Amino acid sequence: MGEGYDLKTEDFSILDLYEKPGEQEVLQSFYQDLNLLQVIDKLTAKWGRDVRQYYRYLPGTLEEVEYRRAIYGDIKKEAVYTALMDYTHDMEKVWELRREKERVLNSMQKYVWHVREIAAYCSAYEALEAKLDKAGLSSEGMTAFLRILKEIMDSGGYRSLKEEILTLLAKIKGLRFIITYDKDRISVIPGEIEGNGAYEEMLRKESGREPGRLQNPFRADPHLSELESACLEILEKKSPEFFAELKNTAGRNTEYELPVLKRFEKEVIFYLSYATLTRDMQKAGFEFSAPVTAPEGTMEANGLYDLALALTSLTTGKKVIANDLAVKEGERFFVLTGPNQGGKTTFARSLGQLVYFARVGLDVPAVSASVPFFPEIQTHFSVEESVETGRGKLKEELVRLAPMMEENKRGTFVIINELFTTAASYDAVIMGKKVLEHFIGLGCMGIYVTHLKELAEGHEGIVSLRAMLNDERKQTFKIMRGEALDTACAENVVNKYRLTYDQLKERL
Repeated sequence: MGEGYDLKTEDFSILDLYEKPGEQEVLQSFYQDLNLLQVIDKLTAKWGRDVRQYYRYLPGTLEEVEYRRAIYGDIKKEAVYTALMDYTHDMEKVWELRREKERVLNSMQKYVWHVREIAAYCSAYEALEAKLDKAGLSSEGMTAFLRILKEIMDSGGYRSLKEEILTLLAKIKGLRFIITYDKDRISVIPGEIEGNGAYEEMLRKESGREPGRLQNPFRADPHLSELESACLEILEKKSPEFFAELKNTAGRNTEYELPVLKRFEKEVIFYLSYATLTRDMQKAGFEFSAPVTAPEGTMEANGLYDLALALTSLTTGKKVIANDLAVKEGERFFVLTGPNQGGKTTFARSLGQLVYFARVGLDVPAVSASVPFFPEIQTHFSVEESVETGRGKLKEELVRLAPMMEENKRGTFVIINELFTTAASYDAVIMGKKVLEHFIGLGCMGIYVTHLKELAEGHEGIVSLRAMLNDERKQTFKIMRGEALDTACAENVVNKYRLTYDQLKERL
C-alpha cells in the first residue's frame, strides 16, 4: 500500500488488501460439518446487521491473513476496542435519525432531520478520529484507516460541509415564533415572548396531546398534528429565506457518506463481533490466542477446544475438555481411533475450527497455536441414508467424497469423520487407505476419525491418536498419541449395538 495509492477510494478495506470480500455463492460443507454455522449465529446475533457474509469468506493469500491478524491485534487493545464500540453506538444514533427521517411526512421536517443526521455522522467520525489517535495503533490496516480519516477530516470539502451543517443546525435550534390563538384564528409571527403557558394550554385543548410532545415540530414526534403542520406552513411563508436555505442544503447533501467510510463501518463489525464474544467467553474461563504462522507441514496447539461446544456449555454447564496436538515434520495425517462417545468427533471439529479461525485472521480457541496457511478446508462427515434420493449411506458418502478427490486440490486441510461405516471391514480398510494415500500424495494435512485400527498403520506420514479411557474404562475425552487398540475398536462396536455386560443383563 504505497504512498501513491488513493486511500480515499472504496477499494480500501480493513479485511483484504486486494479483493472485495463477499459471501460465497455456494456454502462449503465444512461450515456445517464443523458446527461453524451455529458459532457464526452466536457471533452475529447481537449486531443487528448481517455480518455473516464476512465469516463466509476466506482471504486469498497468507499476506491478507496476516494483514487481518495485525488489525485484530489492534482491535483487541482496550483503548481501540472502546473507541470502536463508542463509534458503533454513535452510528446507531445516525441510523435512528435516518429511520425517523423516513417516517416523517412533512417535507420541511424531513430536511431538518436530514441535517441532524449529517451532524451526528460528522460527530461520530470526529470522536473516532480523536480516540484512535491516542490509542497506539500499530497495524498497517488501522494505521492506514486513521490516516484516511485524518485526510477526510482535514479536507476542504469536509470542513465546508461541517460548517454549513452546524450553522444551519444552530439556526434551526434558535428558531422562535409566537403563536396567538383568538376566536378560532391562529396567528404565527417570528420572535419570542415570556408567556404564561397559554401556548401549552392551547395545544392541549386543540390536540388532546401533552404539550411536552408538541414543543417543537422539528424535534418532536415525526408525525405532526394538523395544528403543527399548519403552524409550519405559516412559518415557512414568514421566513422564506431560512426554509430555502434548509431545502437547498439538505438537497445538495443527500449522498454525504464517503464509500471508504461506509465500507469501514460494515467491515469493522466483523472484528468487533468476534472480540465481543471472546471477551464474554474469557470471563467464563475460556482462552483464546493469536495463532503464529507455522512452517508448511507442521502444526501445534495447546489447550485446544471446540468453540461451538463451549458456547453451548455456557447454558448447560457441561465441562469442556481441552486437548493438545503437534504435527512434526514429515507427518501428514492423524488417524484417530477409540471408543464411541470418547470425544473423537469433537476433537476433529476443534481441529477444523482451529484451522478456520486461523485462516480468517482471528484468534483461535486455544491457549497457544501455530498453524500453517492452508488454501482450503475440506471435510467429509458421516451422513445418513437419503430418503429423497433412495441412495444408501455408503453411496451417499461416495457421492460426497468423489468431488473432493477429483478436484486434486493440493495442500488443503482435510477432515474425514467415520467414513465407510456400513461397508464390510475388509472393504472399508482398502477404501480408507486409498483415501489417505490420495490426500497425503497431494501434500494435504488432516485427520481421519475411524473405528478401523488398520488405517493407523503402514504409512510413515500417519500419526495414530487414541481417545483415552481411565482405569475404570470410562471416557476421559482426552486425545493422545498412541497405538490403535483392538479392544478400543471392539468397544466401538459393543457400545454401538448395546452389547455391554450391563446392557445385556438389563435386557435379560
